[in-house]
Amino acid sequence: MTYNFDPDRWYDNELAALERMAKTGQLNKAEFEKQKDRLMARYDDMIARLDGTYRIDKP
Repeated sequence: MTYNFDPDRWYDNELAALERMAKTGQLNKAEFEKQKDRLMARYDDMIARLDGTYRIDKP
């Protein structure tokens, strides 16, 4: 089984969406920062779960 999920690309895409929302006025600066902090927390949690999940047993 291969696992091709790229958490960095996911983060970049999510951040770009937030930036578009801020640029178009859908989010004010405070809400943008709040959502950005939440996004970073989700990213950090995801990385912690993914880190070390693939291991090759040594003979």
